[in-house]
Amino acid sequence: MLGAIGDLVEDVVVRLDGAINIASDTRAEVTRRRGGSAANVVAAACRNGDRARFIGQIGDDVTGEWLAAHLHALGADVMVRRSGRTGTVVVLVHPGGERTMLSDRAACAELSDPDAAWLEGLAVLHVPYYSLTAEPLAGTTTTLAAWAAERGIPVSVDASSAALLEAHGVGVAAARMRALRPSVVFANELEAATLGTRLAPDEFDGATVVVKRGAGPVTVHRHGLAAVDVPALRLDGVRDTTGAGDAFAAGFLTAFATHRDAIEAAHAGHRVAADEVRRASA
Repeated sequence: MLGAIGDLVEDVVVRLDGAINIASDTRAEVTRRRGGSAANVVAAACRNGDRARFIGQIGDDVTGEWLAAHLHALGADVMVRRSGRTGTVVVLVHPGGERTMLSDRAACAELSDPDAAWLEGLAVLHVPYYSLTAEPLAGTTTTLAAWAAERGIPVSVDASSAALLEAHGVGVAAARMRALRPSVVFANELEAATLGTRLAPDEFDGATVVVKRGAGPVTVHRHGLAAVDVPALRLDGVRDTTGAGDAFAAGFLTAFATHRDAIEAAHAGHRVAADEVRRASA
């Protein structure tokens, strides 16, 4: 079973017809859906027919109940604490597809008092960097990752956001990621450029480092071996890539936990990401 700890939030997606008219009306299409990087990984794994567990905190409200029920319906094992107010992310989609996100994580960052039972049955524990940015969630995540390492459960970490890496200081952010002793590290092209040489496998005690490039190939870096580019699948009719990176991580990690072959896992990641893009674009 794949486990992921972090955010389960409501995404409010606002597709703008044009430029925002400050202090007046702007036409837009507004939709609501389940979001959160950790939840996205779990959902993609379940849609691929794999077992997955979400670990996190949601508000004690109707929105939180709806979000948890959505993951349950996909077949996920949902281990959540309920307290406070469920988080919301407003996603402004500008004409041309550029995205601006307004984040209110609310209860997500309040997860405390880790429970060793959260690790039972896991083959891998996935940690988005978002889960290391605010207390008490950051401390809870770090403790759970340490327990996983003691039990021989591999840990993966995703750099998640170049803006957050820079906001916390790149050296500090890299140290937080290294402290988890991950077996796999994910970053997109911008995050990899931000981390620079700090992302090398040697910096993570020989971890496999996977650099994602959207529709381009991912590059797999392994300790002592030449980097390998693994081409993505070619898709037509793409209009929404939301969750593709998280879906890639889901496909990669379930395959990696089974076979420990990073190249085979990258191909599996591409297949799951392609399915997610087709679904979102439809």
